[in-house]
Amino acid sequence: MSACVPTRAADPNRTERTHPPHSPPPSGPRRFRIAGADVSASIAVFLIALPLSLGIALATGAPLQAGLVAAAVGGLVAGRIGGSALQVSGPAAGLTVVTADLIQRYGWRTTCAITVLAGLAQLGLGCLRVARGALAVSPAIVHGMLAGIGVTIAVAQLHIVLGGTPQSSVPDNLRALPAQLAHMRPASVSVSLLTMALLLLWPRLPGAAGRLLRKVPAALVAVAGATAAASLAGLRLPKVDLPSWSNHALAGLPEGPGLGLVAAVLTITLVCSVQSLLGAVAVDKLVAGRPGLSARVGRSDLDRELLGQGAANIVSGSLGGLPIAGVAVRSSANVNAGAVSRNSTMLHGVLVVIAALLMVPILELIPLASLAALVMAVGIQMVSLHHIRTVTRHREVWVYAVTTLGVVFLGVLQGVALGIAMAVGVALHRLTRTRITHEEREGVHHVHARGQLTFLAVPRLSRALHLVPHGADTVVELDGSFMDHAAYETLQDWQKTHTAQGGTVEITGRHPGTRISEPQASTGCRCRPWTPWRNHQCERPRSTPASGTAPGRTDRSEPDPTGTGGTNGTSGRELARGISAFQRNTAPLVRSELARLAREGQQPSQLFLTCADSRLVTSMITSSGPGDLFVVRNVGNLVPLPGEESGDDSVAAAIEYAVDVLRVRSITVCGHSGCGAMQALLSSDPGGARTPLRRWLRHGLPSLEHMGDGNRPPARLGGRPPADSVEQLCLTNVVQQLEHLRAHDSVARALREGELELHGMYFHVGEAQAYLLTEVDGDLVFDHVREAEQPV
Repeated sequence: MSACVPTRAADPNRTERTHPPHSPPPSGPRRFRIAGADVSASIAVFLIALPLSLGIALATGAPLQAGLVAAAVGGLVAGRIGGSALQVSGPAAGLTVVTADLIQRYGWRTTCAITVLAGLAQLGLGCLRVARGALAVSPAIVHGMLAGIGVTIAVAQLHIVLGGTPQSSVPDNLRALPAQLAHMRPASVSVSLLTMALLLLWPRLPGAAGRLLRKVPAALVAVAGATAAASLAGLRLPKVDLPSWSNHALAGLPEGPGLGLVAAVLTITLVCSVQSLLGAVAVDKLVAGRPGLSARVGRSDLDRELLGQGAANIVSGSLGGLPIAGVAVRSSANVNAGAVSRNSTMLHGVLVVIAALLMVPILELIPLASLAALVMAVGIQMVSLHHIRTVTRHREVWVYAVTTLGVVFLGVLQGVALGIAMAVGVALHRLTRTRITHEEREGVHHVHARGQLTFLAVPRLSRALHLVPHGADTVVELDGSFMDHAAYETLQDWQKTHTAQGGTVEITGRHPGTRISEPQASTGCRCRPWTPWRNHQCERPRSTPASGTAPGRTDRSEPDPTGTGGTNGTSGRELARGISAFQRNTAPLVRSELARLAREGQQPSQLFLTCADSRLVTSMITSSGPGDLFVVRNVGNLVPLPGEESGDDSVAAAIEYAVDVLRVRSITVCGHSGCGAMQALLSSDPGGARTPLRRWLRHGLPSLEHMGDGNRPPARLGGRPPADSVEQLCLTNVVQQLEHLRAHDSVARALREGELELHGMYFHVGEAQAYLLTEVDGDLVFDHVREAEQPV
């Protein structure tokens, strides 16, 4: 029996569908279509990308057309090849400082060649599948790097805002700032102030009209408004100058010292890769916040994302474009605008190409001061107060500060190297920060070690232990989660010596009674709490097993000498061993929590209604503990309709008690794969004997009718159709039992008052994969449960 009940062979007269009802018809060629949501999202992203691309090109000192080239290539190449469907790539503010330094040092054509080489390096990293390793970089270093770049951008663009020309470094810009303030140009300052005012105020427009107007990106409004005002006022200002595409400079052979070029390639590769990978992870979080979208888009493939970014940088550098990386502002705008596929990213690249070819006269009306103000605002936003609070809370503010200052005064690569060194120093400090104290209370000597016991703490531990007199009663309390071999040997050697001299030693953990010691090889126990009895290797039978019997198991063919029933008393001994293991290993850990629950009574937040199948361990698949779930189990996870004469009101009584007395906030109906009850329903004989099991299973007949109703869309499982009719019925049954739940008075009342939520869940036993029921475009889909998506 594979599940709750025995099954019969499928009825040969029963017709099976060869195609799931939601599958596309096999006839006719498949047409390429772009969803309307992708079209509208691409327009929103394009309107943001156009002014920002020009502004970043201006900030780097590159030809302004290079920003448009990078934006178009980022949309078309990275959007098509990359592993993050909704991330938008292009010229990024985080690359501004690095690119500006390269252009000043090596010239534009060599900078393009460096971009190509960095793209090749990214392709290599993607092929080596090391993308996940980039995420091991401390967030404090990444945030500090971006903050340092933001400060550098803001200080440099301030000179253009004031009507001057920026210097090559932050110290030079700061020294030149007083003279620039003394000779500032009022026209440039006024246009810049208008740009920043629109950027600040546009997202805060109140009322219904404000909600409608806010759909237009603030960056576009700010640049367009400042351009219009400058034109109407007749201000004479430096403006965008886009030379003919026939004069556009392409990449050339790299020229310069070899070591410097290698460092430049590594810097571009590092910044582009880390920013793109972190951006892809951030996009995944945004997608998870949109119900049903994650089923269509899926999680980002970070190695493929590196390949896409590498290909985009090769193409962009070859065509004379800026380096490319994933851009947070455009990516979040893409997701928030409702994009559902990578078509929105690619279409935005097409729009940039059209603008670069057909909108040159309009673009050349934009004052450079307006673009500088826009980029300066982006730089200021890169110094995030939220990030500062986060690193402060995690005690990594020194890592953040060192990285930021290093980037500002030394450069990106040097600043990141300093940040990594600082992060390693902080980690070592935490590892060695162990406080060991000794005191005597009521004749008992207490040695208390707070922190991790490593070889670095052994001298202090040894000094504290030798303060204990010979023959004294001693308690050693280890308040930490790690003890290495050197510390363990020191402690054990002292313990043996002290006890040999007539003293007593008790070694405890954080909680009294929890002993800390090295695992004994004699036990050989590696069994986890959920290990099935038959796989336990930590218990040995009292008699020698017969030849060929698995270790730790008795020969079940022998007669039962105990008289307890079963074969050889194995079942009884397994139960007794399980209870013994609980009392020995688990009870000391949960005793205080269970004592609290005994005092306070049960206060579960959820009613969990699932099948009686022995393979469903509710606490394991929900990571719940005592007091979390009020669990009801029955054959087939059925919820009889109110008023049904079933001879069993236990389910209705449990629902009423959970909702009206325990005040649970959620009810979950959980089905599972290979359910014997659903198999029995499919193969049931209407004329068969009315056994108790058959009478109970008739509460599942509405699920059969639901599945056969062609007017109701069938439930789907993630991104694939159900494997067979049994799985289809298992999914449909969860949906149907949720409808039965709504018919109960207590549930209906709680739903009306907003005090209760209903959830559907499906657990695939063979895959150890949980799915939650969601609604996608009117269809019911059981979607993968990912990290922190939503509670069960």
